[in-house]
Amino acid sequence: MVRPLAFAGFLIAALFAGPADAAEIKVLSAGALRPLLQDLAPDFEKSSGNRLTFDFATAGGVEERVASGEAVDVALLTEPRIKKLAGEGKIAKDGIALIGRAKIGLAVKKGAPRPDIGSVEAFKRTLLAAGSVGYTDPATGGTSGIHIASVFERLGIASELKPKLRPIAGSAGHPPSVGGAVALGVAEIGLQPISEMMGIPGIDIVGAIPAELQSPDLVYFAGIPTASGQSAPAKAFIEFLTGFEAAPVIKSKGLEPR
Repeated sequence: MVRPLAFAGFLIAALFAGPADAAEIKVLSAGALRPLLQDLAPDFEKSSGNRLTFDFATAGGVEERVASGEAVDVALLTEPRIKKLAGEGKIAKDGIALIGRAKIGLAVKKGAPRPDIGSVEAFKRTLLAAGSVGYTDPATGGTSGIHIASVFERLGIASELKPKLRPIAGSAGHPPSVGGAVALGVAEIGLQPISEMMGIPGIDIVGAIPAELQSPDLVYFAGIPTASGQSAPAKAFIEFLTGFEAAPVIKSKGLEPR
């Protein structure tokens, strides 16, 4: 039989064990997933007792930092890059999980006329008519910026657009905000994943650019870097992100769930 004082001591120990044992999970993510992660974080922290810390970069920036061996517990980035890291032994292959697909959209300043982007030809005319075009600077390693630059070439208008292109670079911990550039008047129209532009004040998102011009690489996965010392809490967070209850939140943030 448990003595009353001993039992009381057990209860006190149990009450204080949770917070003391809570893990701090370091998450490094591509900027397209920022709104999603910030929305879901409180529910995960409440249900698990663990704490999340976030850092954001372009997908290329995430790849570089994971490849360097930085102590990250969960990395979220695009499919080609996470597969490359897994092949190099920098991401655990058995922990990779699909989060969702992002679509590139076009935004204008709030209240401005909404240009026609309903077809490839209409989108091309809109680009040529715009006074300035903002997009993620390809030099930052941003997947959408690299792809959009190739779209300009594919449409045969890269040279015509060059004088009015506004590559947006961002800063440490703050991925390029093309929507922010549009809101500030730096660019008349902006091209970036819709998930990155949603919620930015001062802009209207016209919609997704034509399906034929979307990037096949803007599919986001989560993985556990081999440099992480907290594989169990990291796995729990990834399972939370890919769970049934997270799917509607993923969709509400401009992503197509798995």
